[in-house]
Amino acid sequence: MDVRTIEILNRFNESWNETMTIFNDLIENHKGFKHLIPIREFLEDLERMGGRKLYRLGTSLHTLIVSRSINHGLRIDQKYVKIEAIAENDFEVSMCDGRRKYRQYRVKELKETKVIRLIQTLKSLLID
Repeated sequence: MDVRTIEILNRFNESWNETMTIFNDLIENHKGFKHLIPIREFLEDLERMGGRKLYRLGTSLHTLIVSRSINHGLRIDQKYVKIEAIAENDFEVSMCDGRRKYRQYRVKELKETKVIRLIQTLKSLLID
């Protein structure tokens, strides 16, 4: 494995560690964040499928961002999947970049085929 690949994998892995720490803290230590449990479970499933080596994560309270970006922060042209917890068992999932939304769904479960397909579409993009 070359140095660049190792660095990318380290950055992806660190983003997972940070994001899981945030979600675990919100769910376990603060009232009103139990609706994030399905997002945490989704991440656990994605991790079992090798997600730590494929995606960078980011978060802002009740929103999860999944990308193929090497760096924290996205350029306007970089695509990402955004998962937002609206309420318990109610999520808005979209594939976007800084200019537009390509797909947007309202789902009750993050294991729905539509969500999995968006993540697989993201996986097909180059890491940058």
